Amino acid sequence: MRAAKRGAMKAFTYRDGVMHAEDVPLPAIAEAVGTPVYVYSLAKLVAKARDFREGLSALEKPHLAFAVKSNPNLAVLRVLGREGYGADVVSGGELTRALAAGIPPEEIVFSGVGKTHAELLQGLEAGIGQFNIESEEEGYELALLAKRHGYRARCALRVNPDVDARTHAKISTGKSKNKFGVPLDRAGAIFAALAGEEALELRGVAVHIGSQLAELEPLETAFTKLGALIAELRAAGHTITHADLGGGLGVSYRHDENFPTAAEYGEMVARVTAGWDVRLMFEPGRFIAAEAGVLLTRVIRKKRSGNGPPFVVVDAAMNDLARPALYGAWHEFEAVAPTGERATAHIVGPICETGDTFAMDRECDALEAGELAVFRTAGAYGATMASSYNSRGFVAEVLVDGERFAVVADRIAPGAIMDAERVPDWLA
Repeated sequence: MRAAKRGAMKAFTYRDGVMHAEDVPLPAIAEAVGTPVYVYSLAKLVAKARDFREGLSALEKPHLAFAVKSNPNLAVLRVLGREGYGADVVSGGELTRALAAGIPPEEIVFSGVGKTHAELLQGLEAGIGQFNIESEEEGYELALLAKRHGYRARCALRVNPDVDARTHAKISTGKSKNKFGVPLDRAGAIFAALAGEEALELRGVAVHIGSQLAELEPLETAFTKLGALIAELRAAGHTITHADLGGGLGVSYRHDENFPTAAEYGEMVARVTAGWDVRLMFEPGRFIAAEAGVLLTRVIRKKRSGNGPPFVVVDAAMNDLARPALYGAWHEFEAVAPTGERATAHIVGPICETGDTFAMDRECDALEAGELAVFRTAGAYGATMASSYNSRGFVAEVLVDGERFAVVADRIAPGAIMDAERVPDWLA
């Protein structure tokens, strides 16, 4: 793969005063594709995938499954599949995408608290590698379906360890009040009950406490609890061969942030899981994809408002990048061709609500109407969360490989979305 030779390169850098994605100047992409547009670096995807794998080098044959929810683009999935990653999916649609990208079904893990009857059957028919069962009720339904259709489902029981991940409340998944997994104090009894189902191969346990974790301590606490559960289950006569430790390792969205490295994470995992005698499974998403993408946008106009900073109105909006509106998330905002002049501004989109705000009182590159800028670290939870709010179209996506680039998701115009709607005859 060509990108492998350039894996250590920085994905988005300035050359002769203009930001490039690998070897492609971003203005060339804006001219060819329009804005807003997500731009992904193939080299950075590969580098981060290898970084995570290398961080776990002390472990014996860990199973790595990319969290498809973070970036489900088929080209992105194909790149990671070629790097030996399976897929962690949370819907039938994500399962379909993973298979379409060429990821072998046995390398797919199906997570999620609300798998429907149809999705469970879809996973069985596809022959996926593992279902992460989120409740006793789901386990019985899966057992019934598997028996009815002549399958034996490979499974792990997801437990809720009641650990505070110390991340944003909306992406915390391991506290007792969260909807995910079964309570740790009932896990032994539920495991024993489901292990008696002939159509289930209940081979292990799973845990995932949240996303964008800035510290390793909550993960270590959760994994320690999982290790104690494994010992308890084995003492009760159960065979445990797999332990899914989920994902959650965070990335730096601000220049002044420091997050644990893959090597530091791997050292902690190796230390805590020593003696478990299981195959460890991981579901990284943000760690691999976030830094590999930017959202390229163009300034529509600069709007003065009283004596305060001006509003810099860009053509990207909360429907294209929801994280700032949804979580108050920070994305670095930089000019594609900075002049060296700095200014304080409010960065906003064109959608008709105040929530369409990317930053307030942000010191950033000075920008004027027509100039290009990027929101950095947008390769995860960006395009995947897009909507057509305000009857805006869906954002395009581009993948860069060295000096070449390709559109890997077409811009979907508002008219194309409207074509899927119907006015009934009785309203004609």
